[in-house]
Amino acid sequence: MAVSSGLTSAEDEESPAVMEEPLLLRYQQQRQQESTRLRLRRSQSNTSSQVAIVGSDLCPIESLDYEIIENDFFRQDWRSRGKTQIFQYILMKWIFCFLIGVIVGLLGFFNNLAVENIAGIKFVVTSNMMLARKYTLAFLVFASSNFGLTLFACLITAFIAPEAAGSGIPEVKAYLNGVDAPAIFSLRTLLIKIVGSICAVSSSLNIGKAGPMVHTGAIVAAIIGEGGSNKFGFTWKWLRVFNNDRDRRDLVTCGSAAGIAAAFRAPVGGLLFALEELASWWRSALLWRAFFTTAVVAIVLRALIDVCLRGECGLFGKGGLIMFDVTSANISYHLRDVPPVLLLGVIGGIVGSSYNLLLNKILRFYNMINEKGIAYKIILACSISIFTSCLLFGLPWLAYCRPCPSDTSEPCPTIGRSGNYKKFQCQPGHYNDLASLFFNTNDDAIKNLFSKNTDSEFHLASMFIFFVTCYFLSIFSYGIVAPAGLFVPVIVTGAAYGRFVGMLVGSNSNLNHGLFAVLGSASLLGGTMRTTVSLCVIILELTNNLLLLPLSMLVLLISKTVADAFNGNIYDLIVALKGFPYLESHVEPYMRQLTVGDVVTGPLRIFHGTEKVSNIVHILKTTRHNGFPVVDEPPFSVSPVLFGLILRAHLITLLKTKIFLRTPAPVGSDASTQFSADDFSKKGLSLGDKIEDVDLSEEEMEMFIDLHPFTNTSPYTVVETLSLAKALILFRQVGLRHLLVIPKISDRVPVVGILTRHDFMPEHILNLYPHLVTSRWERLRFQLPQSHKLI
Repeated sequence: MAVSSGLTSAEDEESPAVMEEPLLLRYQQQRQQESTRLRLRRSQSNTSSQVAIVGSDLCPIESLDYEIIENDFFRQDWRSRGKTQIFQYILMKWIFCFLIGVIVGLLGFFNNLAVENIAGIKFVVTSNMMLARKYTLAFLVFASSNFGLTLFACLITAFIAPEAAGSGIPEVKAYLNGVDAPAIFSLRTLLIKIVGSICAVSSSLNIGKAGPMVHTGAIVAAIIGEGGSNKFGFTWKWLRVFNNDRDRRDLVTCGSAAGIAAAFRAPVGGLLFALEELASWWRSALLWRAFFTTAVVAIVLRALIDVCLRGECGLFGKGGLIMFDVTSANISYHLRDVPPVLLLGVIGGIVGSSYNLLLNKILRFYNMINEKGIAYKIILACSISIFTSCLLFGLPWLAYCRPCPSDTSEPCPTIGRSGNYKKFQCQPGHYNDLASLFFNTNDDAIKNLFSKNTDSEFHLASMFIFFVTCYFLSIFSYGIVAPAGLFVPVIVTGAAYGRFVGMLVGSNSNLNHGLFAVLGSASLLGGTMRTTVSLCVIILELTNNLLLLPLSMLVLLISKTVADAFNGNIYDLIVALKGFPYLESHVEPYMRQLTVGDVVTGPLRIFHGTEKVSNIVHILKTTRHNGFPVVDEPPFSVSPVLFGLILRAHLITLLKTKIFLRTPAPVGSDASTQFSADDFSKKGLSLGDKIEDVDLSEEEMEMFIDLHPFTNTSPYTVVETLSLAKALILFRQVGLRHLLVIPKISDRVPVVGILTRHDFMPEHILNLYPHLVTSRWERLRFQLPQSHKLI
C-alpha cells in the first residue's frame, strides 16, 4: 500500500509538468507566429493613397507640421526672446487679422459689384430686345453671353489654376485638418478664384459665390502669413513673422471665417461656420482673433454699401450684399403654425439627403469625364451652360401672364435689371412670375422669394417648376472646371420649396409665404450641410429679424436629424470623394480592438546620431518619408536609445549648407554659431527644397553630419500596446504629423515604427484586418435598395 501510494504520489507530482510542457510549447509557438506576422506586416509599406483631387486635378498631398520642433536651435531662439519681441509677435497676429479683414471685405464687395454689373448689363440688353419683341435675337444674346462667360471661366481655371475649381471649402477643411496640397493657397489660385467666380456666377449658372469666398479668404490669410508670394516675387520681410504651420493654420481659420462674413455680411455666422464646419482645432485666443477679423469685414462692407446707396456703383444699386427684408416688425405665430413648420423640416431633411446622394453620384460621373483631359472638361461645362440658358429662357413661356397688383410699392411690370415683376413676353400691365425668378441673379431671386406681402405674386405651378429646375441645375452645375459654390443655390432652392409648401398650407397658417421661404431655406441647408448653430445665425443675419429664431432652430434641428438617417453632410462627402486623408472626430469601434503595434508598417529608416552623408542622401532619395528616428548607439551611449526625430526638410538644409565632419565626432556647441533658427523654419506652403537639388562631390559623400543639435528631442511617443483609438485621439487633437511607437520591452530596438495620418485611414486598417469590416462605426441609416444587374 505504501509503495502503491508512493507511485501514485510520484505520478501526481509529475503529471502537471507533463501537462504543462505542451501548453508552454504551444504558447511559445503562438508567440513566434505572432512575432513573425508582425515582422512581415511591418516590412510592408502603407499602400493608402498619397494623392487627392485638388480643385479639378489629381495632386500629391502631404501632412502639415503642427508640432513644435524642440531642438537646440528652437531652445536658443526661445531663450533669446525678450518681452519686446514677444509683444511684437502677439501684436503682429492682430495686425495680420486686421489686414485679412480689410482685404477680404474689399474682395467680397468687388466680387458682388462685378457680378451685379456684368449680369445686370446682360439682363438689361436681353429685356430691351424682349420689349422690342425680338425674341430669337434676345435668346441668342442671352445664351451667347452666358456661354462666353462660362467658357472664359473654365479656360482660365483649367489652364492656369485647376486648384481654383469648385467651392474650395473641402480643400480648406482638409488643410485645417492637417492636409497640405500644392498651390491651393498660391497667388495664381487667388487671382483665378476671383475672376473665375465672377464670370461663372454672372453666366446664370446655378452656382454661388460663398464657397469661393471662403477659399479666397483662406488664400489671402495664407499669403499674408507667408509674407507674400515667393514664386511671383511679391514678398515683404516685415510680414515674415510666422515661420510654422501652427500660426499659419490660425490665420487660415480667420480668413475662412472672413470669407463667409464677406459673402453674406454675416460676421457672427461666418465665425460660427468656421468653428462648426471647417476647423479641427480651436481655442479661445483664436476665437477672439477670428471674431475681430469678421468684425473688420462687416465694417468695411458697411462703409462701401453706403457709397453704393448714393448711386455710385452702376447697376449694383442696393443689391448683391444681401440684407433680405422678409417680414414686418410684428410676427405672430401660434400653436397651429407648428405642424406645417415640423413638416417643412422633415421634408427638408429628406430632400437635402437626396440632394447629397445625387450630387455625390454626379461628381463621380464628372470625375470620369474630367480624367479624359481638359477638352472634355470644357465641353462638359459649356454643354451645361447651353442647357441652363435654354431652360432659363424657355420655361417662363410656360407661365401665364398675371395682371399687375394695384397695391404694389414698385413699378409693375419691371423694366430693367431686377424687380419682382418681369414683363418678359406679356402685354402691358401684366408680368411673368417665372421670369421674375429666372431672369434675375440668385440674390435678387432670393429677395423676391423672401419678400413680404407677396402671397399672391407667384402661381403654385410656377413655384413648383422653379423649385425642380433649381434643384437639378444646382446639382449638375457644381463640379465643372470653374469656381462654384453650393451655399446660395441651396438657399434659392430651399426658398422655392418653402414658399411652395406655404402656398399649399394657405390660410391654415398665420405665417406668410416669405416666412415659409426663409424656413424652407433653413430646412434645406440643414438637410445638406448638417450644421445648425452657424446656419441659424447666418439666416438671422441675412433676414435681420430675431423673431425668426425659434422657428429657424426648430427647422434646422429636425432637418439635420432626418437627413443624418440617410447620409453624411455634403462637404464630408466631397472630402471623401476627393480622397483627402481626413481624420474624423469619432473613433471607429474596431480601433479599440487594435493596438498601435498592430497597424504600424515599414520599412523603418533610422539614422544614427552621427551619420554618413552618403547614407542620408541614399535614404532621402529612396524613400518619401518626412520624419526619421535618430538613435544613439555605443560608444555614444551604453545601449541603443531613441534620441529624437529629425525632419526631411532639416536634413536637406544640412546637406545644402555642407557643414560636414571628416570623422564621426559630435559637433558640440560649435553648431549654434553656424546656423540660426530661421535656417530651419518652414519657408512656405508646399515650397520645401528637394533632395534632387543638392549637389555633392564624392569626397563630401564620405563625410559625416552630427544630427544631435538639429533633432527634435521631445517627439510624441506611445508604447506599442496603446489602443489605436487612444492614439487617434492624441494624433488629431494635438495635430501631429509623426507619432513614434516605442517597444514595451526595453531590451529591443528603441523604436518600433512611426505612425502617420495614413496609418489611421480605414482603408489601410481594413486592408490589414479585413474581418473588422463588420465592426465599422455607422449611423442608424436607411439604406436604399441596391439595383442588381441581370446576367
